[in-house]
Amino acid sequence: MKNYFSAILILFTSVFTISCATQESPKPNIIFFIADDMYRDMFNCLPEGKGKNLTPNLDRLATEGTIMTNQYVVSPVCTPSRYNCLMGRYASRSTASQFVNQTQKEEGQTVIHWNSFITSQDQTLAHYMKELGYRTGMVGKNHVIAVSDLHQFLDYQADPKDPEIKKHLQANYDKVRQAIQNAGFDYADGIYHNNPNFIGLAELAVQNLDWTVEAGVEFIEQHHDQPFFLYFATTVPHQPAQPERSWQADPHLTAKGYIERAPKVLPPRNTLPERISAAGLAGNNKELTLWLDDALGALIHRLESHDILDNTIIFFFNDHGQIAKGSLYQGGALNPSIVWKRGGFKVGNTSDARITNVDFAPTILEMVGAKDVDATFDGHSFKSVLDGESMPQNKSLFFELGYSRAVIKGKYKYLAVRYPDYANNMTPKRRKEVLNAYNETREFRNMKIVNRDPAKPFSHFSAIPGGQSAEYESYGKKPAYFDPDQLYDLEEDPNEMVNLANDPEYQEVLTGMKKEMQSYLKDLPGTFGELKR
Repeated sequence: MKNYFSAILILFTSVFTISCATQESPKPNIIFFIADDMYRDMFNCLPEGKGKNLTPNLDRLATEGTIMTNQYVVSPVCTPSRYNCLMGRYASRSTASQFVNQTQKEEGQTVIHWNSFITSQDQTLAHYMKELGYRTGMVGKNHVIAVSDLHQFLDYQADPKDPEIKKHLQANYDKVRQAIQNAGFDYADGIYHNNPNFIGLAELAVQNLDWTVEAGVEFIEQHHDQPFFLYFATTVPHQPAQPERSWQADPHLTAKGYIERAPKVLPPRNTLPERISAAGLAGNNKELTLWLDDALGALIHRLESHDILDNTIIFFFNDHGQIAKGSLYQGGALNPSIVWKRGGFKVGNTSDARITNVDFAPTILEMVGAKDVDATFDGHSFKSVLDGESMPQNKSLFFELGYSRAVIKGKYKYLAVRYPDYANNMTPKRRKEVLNAYNETREFRNMKIVNRDPAKPFSHFSAIPGGQSAEYESYGKKPAYFDPDQLYDLEEDPNEMVNLANDPEYQEVLTGMKKEMQSYLKDLPGTFGELKR
């Protein structure tokens, strides 16, 4: 595996050298802004959110850039989605020990969830950008680059100001930063290894977007005179989203503990409700979305202050759809993105080209001068689409998450769910043990319990009775949720309510879609029921 990735790096080094030598115009800066758990009604540029939010900076990107209306997420939960973005590859290719061990437990079937980490042996988008002469930075939420030997706090109520606790917090933070640097990033700060609920201490289980933005602004300040790639990942609007644990929380509380000086890079937090009220949008915690928009605005303002905004391309991406998170239904997989540059793109303000988040890495690399990038990735560059060219009409898309796989081709979508013997043969006693262990972990962190019945069916995502909190909004909500084979006509049935898989009239379509899925599975690790032995 190590030799394989080394070969890829050698290939790209030679390509980059040729590209750099022939490029005449200044290389554009790239900011990849990835939000966490946004709902569609948080976007004014979408019908569900039109006029419902005070987000002037995001509105600017949507108005001046290109909205990718058919943007999909291959694996719609946090970790694999971020793997897709930074690797340009399907998360089932992860070689992280957690993923490999899970695959062995599942008798060779890959089960993609919060286990598909990037290792120090992987060549990430950041590595490739460095080969092209870029300074690279990661700020905000990690939850994708593997970090080992972090201290686990046994007392959730421990005081983060206690000297011994402070020592462990700083040691953990240093390990996370080092792992990120090993993954190709020159700069790493303002980092949350996971969401605040998982730091391990109740007092620190709050959001601090100001602290994250301060690190992003500092990165731009340090590297404004050279081409840079900034991966900026927020932890909002993901939980904890309550005002008292997000925009009303103590700004001195961070992932590395209590800091003496509160950041002052955003408008004062106490102005959030005033501005929301003045816009006539009071209620529904709209302050949280404005806070997120302020973060985007701070980065844009810093670019403008150095007169480099005109030479910067901004990608705005939400890590996955939210109304069916933890599943491959459209509510989790269909997730529009925005690409912005000064003057816009030839394709215009919207594009309905079908793309996925494995396409970001090759697209960014082609934008900055790399050639023949598709050969290295599962994804394909959509730069040509932005430049006004058409996407091939027969292109299909592949998806993978938990025990499910899906393909979309033309107007049809085929979704398959297969459990290995490990899950199918789980005894009632073992089911109760698994569920109790999961619930105990959540209770330790004062988090909501979604199920206590060990007899409930598994979800598509996990072999935990009744599913986990991540897929709670999708679990059992579709009429055919528990069917192993599901076929939908997305033109006639965009909400996936009528399963055509058992309809005699659609057997030829079903057979064709299964073959399409197998064309992807044969090139990916792991088994998948009778579709790949």
